[in-house]
Amino acid sequence: MISFYLNGKRHELTQLNPNTTVLEYLRLHEGQMDTKEGCGSGDCGACTVMVQRLPNANQSALNDENGDEKNATPPFYTINSCITLVSLMDGHHLMTASYLADNPEHHPERALLHPAQQAMVECHGSQCGFCTPGFVMSLACVYENNRMQTSQETASQNDAKQLSYDEVVASISGNLCRCTGYRPIIEAGLLMSDIGQQREAEQSAVKDLTISLATDAMASTKESIVSEHVPAETKLNNAESKAIAPAISDAGRQLYMPKSLDELNQVLAANPQATIWAGGTDLGLSVTQHLVDHEVIIQLSAVEALKSWSLLDTKSDSSDEGSDNEQAPSQSLVLGAGMSYQQMLPVLEQYFPSFAQVFERIASPQIRNMGTIGGNIANASPIGDLPPILLALDASIHLRHCASNSKESGNDLDNSDSVYTDEIIPLSEFFLDYKKTKLQAGSYVVAIHIPLMHDNQHLFIHKISKRYEDDISACLLAARIDVSVDGMTIEDARLGLGGMAAIPLLATTCQQALIGQAAEVASFEQASQVLSADVTPMTDVRASREYRSHVVQRLLVKCGKQLVAGRQTETA
Repeated sequence: MISFYLNGKRHELTQLNPNTTVLEYLRLHEGQMDTKEGCGSGDCGACTVMVQRLPNANQSALNDENGDEKNATPPFYTINSCITLVSLMDGHHLMTASYLADNPEHHPERALLHPAQQAMVECHGSQCGFCTPGFVMSLACVYENNRMQTSQETASQNDAKQLSYDEVVASISGNLCRCTGYRPIIEAGLLMSDIGQQREAEQSAVKDLTISLATDAMASTKESIVSEHVPAETKLNNAESKAIAPAISDAGRQLYMPKSLDELNQVLAANPQATIWAGGTDLGLSVTQHLVDHEVIIQLSAVEALKSWSLLDTKSDSSDEGSDNEQAPSQSLVLGAGMSYQQMLPVLEQYFPSFAQVFERIASPQIRNMGTIGGNIANASPIGDLPPILLALDASIHLRHCASNSKESGNDLDNSDSVYTDEIIPLSEFFLDYKKTKLQAGSYVVAIHIPLMHDNQHLFIHKISKRYEDDISACLLAARIDVSVDGMTIEDARLGLGGMAAIPLLATTCQQALIGQAAEVASFEQASQVLSADVTPMTDVRASREYRSHVVQRLLVKCGKQLVAGRQTETA
């Protein structure tokens, strides 16, 4: 069974096609038409809805930097409902535009609009209105999170922090408008805080959308909506059975939601051909664009172990006697494969700030809220943004192979009774051919291991796309350059390329041309000339072969200029 709240009312489902998206459920099953269908690909943002995760007794408590537990209200976030499975809403409160207004009597003339809605009215931010619900939800999300943060930081103050221009623009960067244009919509975003403060000053009733109020209200009412199509025989009690029942099923199609790695191993061993679904920001297109009806889906959203990160002590490769490198990394950052882009961001900001900066140019807020690092890698797209960067950082990938007929068991990570084998391999060995990897039937990605950088290692990342933000890469170069202690010699180099071949890859010939050379721009110019020995780029709608070759050559030279400029700044 999956259970969630939709606009303040509880829903419980057991019989439903596992391929049903949130948008399809809203419009076809609930008759709720305020959420619009636009592109069906997660691009236009017309279908944007707002979500808040409900408290989970099984979820580990949030802790601050001192290790003390804190009672922080989970933030709101937006998703593209057109490509998000409704099963991913399990344990969440799903909100649409019609829920934002304080309208207890369901009478439009008596409703008190949400500040995001009121601001759109006052700033004339809507014409045809098709994209408006999506914009309103994106604006309401940034408004509510800002109000929540302000109330927690300045409980004694009434004035909410004003949203900046950049914050408003970032919040709607995943929404497209064809008629009104963005100026009045941005103005509406800047006006929201003023409207909210004015209402607080007038003590006007303001609807509280946070979890605590919603759950208390729902628990005290009997407005719980249960699917009317749930046969009694599907309400299974598995307390005495080791078999894991599907969360939802319909006409032979099943969706499993394992709660732990143990359960995931068990379900995958029994269903090795199943489709593994994390955020589904790319798999969702198989449903909406290619009309694929997946027979068995194993959804990873409830496996909290895949959403954690840690630092792992590792043996240094430079610990030999006589080595001048005393700062060789002794730790690796381990990122669970189920971590979303948004969950990874604060971690990368701490350990790989250059990597974190690229996230502003990857996808939209709605996609970054759902897309996972494991999914991006396992998808094996030649234009994925993360693999080339991870290749440059010499990352490794932790794979787990589950097979019911295997006699080997790697139980060093958990106490599972399931049978599986683990392997950790360099990411450079993971990609085999276009959309082909080392993953087998019954395999999944557990985590990514990234060695921490030390002082004489420098990371440069350059992405080229037709739009600066929220666009697919035409090509991407990630370069990790290791220099000597005096900064004058290149001791090692790793150059990750994306969008240049059928798979993400390392430019090994260019790397060798750099090693041992002076850390000068001329060395990078010379190395760039041998790029053709590493890869023959493809020509497609995004860029020609010649363009890609020339651009990556110049990007490599740009890395050299950045390296030299950084050294000059440090010695100045």
